[in-house]
Amino acid sequence: MSSEDHRSGDGKAEDDTMVATEVWPEAERAESLARGAALKWASGVFCRPEHLEQLGQYRKRESQRTTSIHSRLKSMVQSYLEEVSWCMEQLREAQDELREVSQALKKARLEYSQNEDGVKNLERLREVSVDHGQLLAAVSNLPRLYSVRSMVVETEGLVESQRLLEAHAHLMDLERWQDDILWQLNGAAGMAGSELSSDDQELVTKYFSDVTKLGETLGKELWAVVSSALGLARQNPTPFVSAVRIVEREEAMDTALLERVLSRPLPPGRPRCWRARFFQVLEEAVSARFRSVSYFHTRGPGLAGHLSALQHAIMTDLATVSSWDLESGEIFAVLNWVLHVYNSPEMMGHPDLLHELKGGEMGPLISAEGLEQLQNKYVQSVRKSVSEWMQKALQVELQDWQRDQEPDTDHEGFYQTSLPTIIIQMLEENARVALIIGESLRDQTIQMGLYEMENLLNRFREALVEFGKKHCSDPSNSKNNFYLHYLLASISNCIILKKSTESLQQQQSSQEMGQFSRTPSNPLAALDRAVRRACRMVMDQLLQDLKPFLTGIVTRHWLVQGDPTPKLCRILEHHLELYSRVQAPCRQRLEEEAQWLMVVEYVKALMQKRLLCRSAEERRKFAQQIVKDDQQFRHIFHGLESDGFVPEVNPLALLPVLADFIRLKDPSMLPLVVSGIAAQYPDISEEHVSVLLDIRGDISRDIRGSVLDLLEQSAPPLPAGYRPIFTDILVPPSAMAFCLPTAKCA
Repeated sequence: MSSEDHRSGDGKAEDDTMVATEVWPEAERAESLARGAALKWASGVFCRPEHLEQLGQYRKRESQRTTSIHSRLKSMVQSYLEEVSWCMEQLREAQDELREVSQALKKARLEYSQNEDGVKNLERLREVSVDHGQLLAAVSNLPRLYSVRSMVVETEGLVESQRLLEAHAHLMDLERWQDDILWQLNGAAGMAGSELSSDDQELVTKYFSDVTKLGETLGKELWAVVSSALGLARQNPTPFVSAVRIVEREEAMDTALLERVLSRPLPPGRPRCWRARFFQVLEEAVSARFRSVSYFHTRGPGLAGHLSALQHAIMTDLATVSSWDLESGEIFAVLNWVLHVYNSPEMMGHPDLLHELKGGEMGPLISAEGLEQLQNKYVQSVRKSVSEWMQKALQVELQDWQRDQEPDTDHEGFYQTSLPTIIIQMLEENARVALIIGESLRDQTIQMGLYEMENLLNRFREALVEFGKKHCSDPSNSKNNFYLHYLLASISNCIILKKSTESLQQQQSSQEMGQFSRTPSNPLAALDRAVRRACRMVMDQLLQDLKPFLTGIVTRHWLVQGDPTPKLCRILEHHLELYSRVQAPCRQRLEEEAQWLMVVEYVKALMQKRLLCRSAEERRKFAQQIVKDDQQFRHIFHGLESDGFVPEVNPLALLPVLADFIRLKDPSMLPLVVSGIAAQYPDISEEHVSVLLDIRGDISRDIRGSVLDLLEQSAPPLPAGYRPIFTDILVPPSAMAFCLPTAKCA
């Protein structure tokens, strides 16, 4: 570099430094520091004259380093500027979008202000709708409203004449009317987006005020009967039995209303909790009976008379409640008194008696053998009641099957009837009551309940079979319109019963107990048998619906027009839609069975040889139509995989295989193709393959012989877990040529 260049470069550097100083005041200080560092570095490197020979190398290296630094700085600045430019562009786009949103909001605000009068009119329309709904509810309930007064008077007469069960039935009807009217009015108000006004609710409550008073009157009469239970048991036990039945009804009603509280508010005055009140009154009556004999002075000479009176009262009452003709509720009271009350702090375990008596010296009131007999008597009594209730529940179920309307649904939309609810509540309530006495009695009661459930399920399965026979004998009967729906409801009922059965079995503390240990019940197996039977009947109904159209497939018309596959698909869609009303896993089982049935029937139609190909073009169309049908079927059954259920073997995979077999252009490749089919479907027979060869219409005798020989030689055994499909597909027998007895048929 020349001296002029140095001077020109230095001058340029000075100019840059001056400009930088003007822009950035600290640039001068930075420049001086940089020069000082450079001089220090140069003095260390060029401390001797001979080192100056490397000046050019150092200059070149530093120049390259400076150039690299400048390049990186430019690249960084360029990247920064590009990001800034991109951000500015995003801000501009956001600004444009905000402008559009602002304009849209202005338009919406303007339209809202223009429609404000219309909204006010809609408010008036909503009020009119509420009034209309309430008037409709009132008009539909006018017969009931007119009957309230007369029903109340009639019920009061029944209470006065001690016909408590009939009076309570009338009271339940009146309360149900009141509840229905309130619910309908609330529903009409809810549809209009408002709530039932307090004035309307008060009007209904005031109109039914006599019903509330009637309930209080019946309760007073009921507690009077319960308080006289011991006396009535010896003279006329009918009123006390009626009182017990009423308490059972009330407890069941309270439980049912509390279960639906999330979807429907509780009626006025519910829950009554009469069961707790029943035991409270009974306990107070017993206590009062013991206090009633304390009319003697218990000090001095009067103590003997007092103890004699106690002896007479206690022996009389124990003789009443210890009779072997007592019902289950009375036996329960005796067991509870013997096991829990007698030695409790409220009686013989009272602190005032502990220093006089020792528990070990008193001994048990009933021997172990007597206690076991009493418990067995209780279980047998409950068993009789359970059996009767199950039989009645089954009769109600059979009547429901004849209804000309869909079955009821739960909150998830699954079909069900009242049968599982009745059975489950009965068994769980019996187990809960028995647990008050002890775990042993609870286990015996559960085992008894499961035993009776198994008997019920066997009768239930027989009823299903009879239901199916009646339907098949007269399928056009209007009562059979919902035949399939109630079959699906029966399957859902079995699923509910299975869950409850497993829950009851888990509650048992042991599996070997009482009189049922020699014949252990297996309700789960009975449930499985009932489900299998119902599923088979559902598939039979599907086949019955498909039959009219199955004869139209694999025909010349089917080859040209594609009919009747769309009709088959509509029937399948209808059935699958109904299957969605069944809980998993039975829903997937039904869908899978429907898929198998459709494929089997399709291949059966293929085996009928209604259509034989006469050219390569017909074979192509034949295979193309099979693939088209397969795609339509797959579209129908796509829900199987969407539900997360993937069957081990997809039967629809068979249809493309058959299509490829018919479509194959080179017949010499058929032995290889048949070998692959046999490996995938080992249950395929020579008859099936022979029919497929006939359908092709272009197979020589040599190729046919080699294919069938290969199939006979390489017939593999059925693998474990393989579900046969060709086994269910029978090939129609071919017409045999006439042969003389001495000749050998070809």
